[in-house]
Amino acid sequence: MIRHPSVLIARILCCLLCSFFLFVLPQLALAQSPFDTGANNLVTNFLTLAFPVAVVLVMGLGIAAIAGRISWGWAIGALVGIGIVFAAQPIVTWVRGLFGA
Repeated sequence: MIRHPSVLIARILCCLLCSFFLFVLPQLALAQSPFDTGANNLVTNFLTLAFPVAVVLVMGLGIAAIAGRISWGWAIGALVGIGIVFAAQPIVTWVRGLFGA
């Protein structure tokens, strides 16, 4: 069976185009969007502000515990809350890994 030369040219162009997209699309998928940049900056700024607040909170819990004026449920709840705030990124990464994302 004899094929027309334009079919051969079309196949070559199609292969080249597919190869181009094969190599270009991964870079586009790994590019960081403005949303990612903004979200990362928001998390960084929040953690920067949360650190001194957590230090003052722990100091206040210690002073209240020394004075005997605190329920231990509040103290444990505050410490667990501080742990969740600062471990949020690894927790989210772990949950995303569970679902294959």
